[in-house]
Amino acid sequence: MSRSRPLSIQPIPYQGSKRSLAPRISAIFPEGVRTLYEPFAGSGAITLFAATHGLADEFVIGDAFDPLVDLWSLLINEPSELTDRYSEIWHAQFEQGPSHFNDIRAQFNESKDPVFLLYLVARCVKNAVRFNRHGHFTQSADKRRTGMKPDRVKRTSHAVSRLLKGRTRLFKGDFTNCIVDARDADLVYMDPPYQGTTYGPDKRYAEQLSREKLIATLHDLDSRRVPYILSYDGQTGEKTYGEPLPASVDAEKLSIEAGRSSQATLQGRDDVTVESLYVSRTLAAPAEMPPQKIPQKQGSLFA
Repeated sequence: MSRSRPLSIQPIPYQGSKRSLAPRISAIFPEGVRTLYEPFAGSGAITLFAATHGLADEFVIGDAFDPLVDLWSLLINEPSELTDRYSEIWHAQFEQGPSHFNDIRAQFNESKDPVFLLYLVARCVKNAVRFNRHGHFTQSADKRRTGMKPDRVKRTSHAVSRLLKGRTRLFKGDFTNCIVDARDADLVYMDPPYQGTTYGPDKRYAEQLSREKLIATLHDLDSRRVPYILSYDGQTGEKTYGEPLPASVDAEKLSIEAGRSSQATLQGRDDVTVESLYVSRTLAAPAEMPPQKIPQKQGSLFA
C-alpha cells in the first residue's frame, strides 16, 4: 500500500502536532499491525494517519489529560453534539467581544468541559497550549484569528467518527497502564513531552513525565518484545531538548527534520527543528529517515 497519499484530517489543531511528519513516521510501521496504541495522543495525528491509510486494524487513544480524552469521545461517538455546541460558543465571541475567550477559559478551568477545550485550542495564540502549576489553561487569545470555523469542525468531527467509531478504545490515565495489554502483534507510538518543555512556570503540558519512568517503561516493552516508536528529545538551532536515551534501551535512534521552528521564526531566526525518533529493534528500522514526499490527492475523507 502506498503511504504517499493525502495527509489525515486534523480535528484538534495545536502547535507541535505530528501531522506533517505522519507519512514519514508511518513508513516505519510493520505490516499487519493489530492494534496501534497512542498513549500520549494529543491531536492523534499518527492514529488518524494510520486509520486513514489502513495501517492498523484497531486503535487505542490514551492521554493523562482527562478533558482531552473526553473530547476524543465526542469526536468519535457524538460528532453532532460536539458540532452544535462548538458552533454556539464560536458565534458567541462576535456578540460578547474580547472578554469571551477569557470567560470560556475560566469556565473550562472550572468545569473541564471538552467542547470549551476545543474552542480554546483552536482560538489561542498559535494553537500553543500553556498550563500553570495548578493545571489551568493559561494561554491567551490570538487576536489575529477567530478560531476554527464551525463548518470545518463539522466536517472533521464526522470524518473522525466514520473513521474510528467501532474500532477505537479510549483510555484516561497513566501511559504505562494504557499500554499494559500491548503484544508483539501490536505497535506503540509515543510522543511524550520533551524534557526541556515539561517543567517550569510556562509548561506546555498539563501532566509531567519523568525520564526514569519513561526508560523503565521502554525496558518493559523491550522485555515483552512489543514494537514501539518514540518521538522524544530533539534540537532547535543550537538549543537541545533533553539527553539521549541510554544504550540499555533496545532501540535505534534516527533523526527527523521537523521544519522551521515557529518560536524561532517569531524571534526573526531561521532555526530548524530536528527531532529524535527511537525505533525498537523488534522493528526493521531504516538506516535513516526517508525523505518527505509531497502527497498526491487521491480522494477526500470528507466525501
